[in-house]
Amino acid sequence: MAMQQVTLRKMTAAEYRAATDHREAESVRALSRVMPEEVARERVRSGTARFLPGGLDTAGHHLLTAENESGEAVGNAWVGPDPSQASATTAWLYDINVFPAYRRSGYGSAILAAVEALIAREGKTALGLSVVGDNDAAIALYRRSGYDVESMSMRKKI
Repeated sequence: MAMQQVTLRKMTAAEYRAATDHREAESVRALSRVMPEEVARERVRSGTARFLPGGLDTAGHHLLTAENESGEAVGNAWVGPDPSQASATTAWLYDINVFPAYRRSGYGSAILAAVEALIAREGKTALGLSVVGDNDAAIALYRRSGYDVESMSMRKKI
């Protein structure tokens, strides 16, 4: 597969709303396995408010649309400070998304590489992330891109 190239730019207000709606829906879907849906929805909304108090213009956070060489929006990403505050030199990938029509074409790797280059220019030396355990496509992407598991939590329904 040819290596795709993407250019990152700040999301528009409409893109930010769409990305937030998508991210929140996915998060509610995952959390609803372990808590009532209404509780999950409230937790997800309060998380967005806590991490992005300024929305699209929250200081220190990049809310990005990725465009391919033809100028088509192929996906997006949200990167910002490590929420554990473990290190000022570590950034955190809060979300990455390849739009359905562009999946399985190398754009996930391209977006991830572009995000890594962006944070490296800002002096960051590591990028952390969290992934849902059953998201095999994302796990494969991160492994191919050189990410290692640092911690793992597991659960069994009894």
